[in-house]
This record gives sequence, structure tokens and C-alpha cells, in this order.
Amino acid sequence: MSDNDRKYFGTDGVRAVAGEFPLTAAWVMNLGVAAGEVLTRRSLSQEGGTGKVSVVIGKDTRQSGDMLEAALAAGLTARGVNVIHVGVLPTPGVSYLVRQLGADAGVVISASHNPYEDNGIKFFGADGQKLSDATEHEIEAAIDDVDGLPPVTGVDLGGVTNSTEAERIYIQYLVSHAPDLSGLKIALDCANGAAYRVAPKVFQAAGADVFAVYTTPDGRNINRNCGSTHMDHLQAIVRNGDYDLGVAFDGDADRALFVDSRGNVVHGDHMLLLNARARPAAAVVATIMTNMALEVKLEEAGISLERTAVGDRYVHERLHSKGLHLGGEQSGHVLFLDVSPTGDGVLTALLTLASMKTMDTTLDVLFDELTMYPQTLVNVRVADKKAIARDATVQLAVSKAEAQLEGRGRINLRPSGTENLIRVMVEGQDAAEIHEIARVLAAVVEERGLSGVVAGQ
Repeated sequence: MSDNDRKYFGTDGVRAVAGEFPLTAAWVMNLGVAAGEVLTRRSLSQEGGTGKVSVVIGKDTRQSGDMLEAALAAGLTARGVNVIHVGVLPTPGVSYLVRQLGADAGVVISASHNPYEDNGIKFFGADGQKLSDATEHEIEAAIDDVDGLPPVTGVDLGGVTNSTEAERIYIQYLVSHAPDLSGLKIALDCANGAAYRVAPKVFQAAGADVFAVYTTPDGRNINRNCGSTHMDHLQAIVRNGDYDLGVAFDGDADRALFVDSRGNVVHGDHMLLLNARARPAAAVVATIMTNMALEVKLEEAGISLERTAVGDRYVHERLHSKGLHLGGEQSGHVLFLDVSPTGDGVLTALLTLASMKTMDTTLDVLFDELTMYPQTLVNVRVADKKAIARDATVQLAVSKAEAQLEGRGRINLRPSGTENLIRVMVEGQDAAEIHEIARVLAAVVEERGLSGVVAGQ
């Protein structure tokens, strides 16, 4: 099923403004009913399946989380599913607990790095990985038919329990992967989000001298001028406070970015280079937006780089299909599939610091070594983005520009996923040259867009 075939689910579950369709209490309850019915049917169809299903539900700190959690639990229990509430916990914590508690599925109520008004619902399977497209499609098909389902009554109804050990279990797991951080003075930005309790406890347990900020969520301040999408404050804290480094998480803590001791942002490309060297990998998977400087450095170490479309979903798919374990994005969403089936910001930070100790280096040295190639991005509005992207005149212009760069850079033209735009990205060693190439290519795209290029031409 392609993304265009999805009625409610996007690439990362259901996401919208909380309180607006589809994230109303009534619709989310129906989603719970539909999911409960599908999971129960699937259990009964498996050899030895009893049809008695349990689902773990966790959330971030958004005000709307309580409403959506209650509605979802009502729908699930109405179809006989037992619900285990684990409270506020990072998205990857729910993934881990599904496996640890032997549940049939997990649900995270979060909108990641989005503002507090938004929220989302994402499902995990029993293996801790995102629910399969086939199962999501089955749930979508069932949502509109919930009124026709036979009632579940009496002892067959599901129940609700609140896990008091969930956070401790997850913290214990994270600490088991932590290096000795004794002697390190570390600043943490917890984004007033799902990691606000977990991250400081883990880093302190690992021996670090921890100063944590944005750890007072009020339901409306998650990601507000803080976290991995707003690094300025953490940079200033580290730069002015004699810290060895800083770590910032996003709202649901599935990604992390570093700050070196001078206040420079150390992002996903840096982390991939360090971890590929310390945790030997034949190949690393990243996206088309990953800087060419990383590709060059990996080649020097005998490691190849495979690129995918933008999105951790595509990185995960490529890693899985090729039997690889390390990949990620500049945003700090890094995957270590030999350790966890999903991105985990706290785990990413710990494993990266372990790699730093293994290589006997610092983030300052890493930042200085990986000098990013200049990159320019021009958005060109067009009437038919798909037609322009495959237009022969545009493709010829790209080929000429690539020949001009002679391996000293790269070009990527791609349609926007949400707007009628062509994104023209040019990257290379010479800033003036790439800006000129981007200007020329953008002009060709604009001219072809105005000339009436249509699909199928």
C-alpha cells in the first residue's frame, strides 16, 4: 500500500491537530475498536492464538494525550483487549516494553517534534517495529464498519492496568548500554517532552555530572523553543558553562543531537561517521540529504554509503533488506538495528558516547574532521511536480550540471511531498559554483513549469 492509498495513516501513524478530525475523542475510540477487532482476529488466526490480546499504551507530555489515551483505551477494551498504560515514556520505550512485557502491540500517543497543539497515534507490532502496512490497511478498512460489529460483553470485555515498573525497566535497559561517563560534565535538553525524567536518570546512573533543562512539562511547552529543533539555548549553556558536551532530544525522544564543548551542533552525519568506525559496518544507510562530506570520509575508511528517500522509514527499510545495522538522518534519528528495532534518542546518545570512548576521541575533534560541503536548496513552485521531475529538458540540464561538477559535488531534484514544489538541491566544494548551478537549474525548472508540461508528456 502506497502512502497515497492511506485514508488515515501516514508514514508515521495518524497525526493531526488534537480535537480536530480525525483526532477527536469519538474517532479515536472507533480507531481503538477497529484496532482491537483486527488484532483479536489476527490472534485467533495464528496457531495457538487465544484471541486474548494485550496492548501497551504510552504517551508524551502533550495536554491532549490524556484525552486520546482514554478514548483509545475505551475502544480497545470494548473489543476485549487488555490495555497496559505505561504513562509518559519515549516512543522507543514503548517499543521496548511491548517486547519485554510480551504484549501483542503497542501504541504511542505523540506528535514527535511538532508543536503541542498537534498529536498523533502510532502503532507497534509485537516485535517492537512499526505495525505492518497490511495490518494498518486492515485497521483503516475496519474503522468505518465498527457500528456493525457484534457486541462484546461481560467477562469478554478488556481491562486496564497501570504499570508502575515501566519506567524503571526501560531505564535499566538503557543503562545496560551506557558507557562509563564518569568525569564528563553533560548538559541535557529534554524538550519538556517524553525524556524529561528518563534521560537525566540514565546519564546520572552512567556516572555523568548532569545539568538538565526543559524538564518541567506543563502540557503546552513541549518543543517550545527547546529540544533538538531549537538548539540555541543548549549551545549557549555548553559554551558558557564549561561543559564537555550537550545532548538535545525531541518531544518523543526518538532522536538526539549533540553539542561539542565549543557549542557547535554535532548532527546525524557526524554520528554516523563516528559509529561506523567504532561499530564496524560494511555500509551505512542515509538519505539523499546527507552531506557528501560523510560519503567521502566513509569511502576513505572503506565503508560505502547507500542513500534513500528522506524519512527514517526508508532508512529502516533499506537496512532491513540489506541486512545492515547502522543508518540515519541529519536530524539525529539514528538506527542501530543490532541493538534496537527503532530509533531511540537516549540510546543513540549513549552508543555514540561509547563509540567516542572506543575511538579515544572527542566531539570537538569529530566536528572539525567532518567539514560539511556547502549546500544550497531552491524551491520552485510548479503546476505538476511529478511531470517536471521527469521532464527530458530538466533531466538534460541536471546531467550537464553533474558533468560540470565532475564528482566534486552532487545534485538532487525531488518533488515536495506536501506542496507543488520542486526542490533543487546542489552540494559541492565551491560555494559560489553550487549557487550558480542551483540558480541555472531552478530557472530551467521554472521555465518548463510555465511551458505547460503535463503528466505523461
